[in-house]
Amino acid sequence: QLVLSESGGGLVQPGGSLRLSCVTSGRTFSAYVMGWFRQAPGKEREFVAAISQSGARTSYSNSVKGRFTIGRDDAKNTMYLQMNGLKDDDTAVYYCYADRPPATYWGQGTQVTVSS
Repeated sequence: QLVLSESGGGLVQPGGSLRLSCVTSGRTFSAYVMGWFRQAPGKEREFVAAISQSGARTSYSNSVKGRFTIGRDDAKNTMYLQMNGLKDDDTAVYYCYADRPPATYWGQGTQVTVSS
């Protein structure tokens, strides 16, 4: 069992930045592919970014590519999402996940609101 906890969300103006963190329990953090999804009001949950177990490979949705950066610190059991150039459309609840077949674990989510 893995428990994930997100933090770092909040209210930011368009063009601003936020850094989300996802801290996990357990001693096998490095064995998991980690990533972020988000869900805006009235919309389906959508993929944002993911990072491989080693951190060598990352992937991003087209909507955030070039603005968001995903990273991980295995020594701290923590994954990050640096979000720059935030837009109104980035407003959503952001969920981190940890994937190691056959199990996928999810955090409770953190609210990001981009508004002037």
